[in-house]
Amino acid sequence: MLTLEQTTGPSVPRGEDGPGGLAVATTPPRARIVRQAESEEYAAKANRIVIHHNLGYVVAVLEILSPGNKDSRTALRAFVEKAAGFLRQGIHLLIIDLFPPTSRDPQGIHKAIWDEIHEEPFELPADKSLTLVAYKATPVKTAYIEPVAVGDPLPDMPIFLTADIYVLIPLETTYMTTWSLCPQPMRELVDSAPR
Repeated sequence: MLTLEQTTGPSVPRGEDGPGGLAVATTPPRARIVRQAESEEYAAKANRIVIHHNLGYVVAVLEILSPGNKDSRTALRAFVEKAAGFLRQGIHLLIIDLFPPTSRDPQGIHKAIWDEIHEEPFELPADKSLTLVAYKATPVKTAYIEPVAVGDPLPDMPIFLTADIYVLIPLETTYMTTWSLCPQPMRELVDSAPR
């Protein structure tokens, strides 16, 4: 029997705070200014459902944006490149963006993604700045866009499984069912939040 210890870098002597270093919780680094960027953490919390073919390959992705996806140029760029990459690979998309456009995506997430595929003029209606969009990832890409506003019921949206077959996703029904099952104290917190 042979036992090996794997190291990830040069050997550092063990100190009182632990192997090879100081614990941030007990001995935080000193600096005049400290900044934290939570955008990547929020972007990582984005909700995604991936639909696979029975042979294992990805057919479609449903993505619900989080604030972190639009929090910085880098985060938005990474999301847009990922979405455009899915479309180029023939993976259909349904994107739900219920956050208002930012200075980085002034006409919403669809325009930012579509510019990677085919640049053309596009403007969201002034009174409906939130975006639901289904993309059919065929050689001729097609976008089915539903602008909505806060308070609007969410429309059923298609998610394509093939070029000719889609399933309607009942977004409003799903939301209302989830909301009805949400614990009352949590519902009160959401209802009392500033808008």
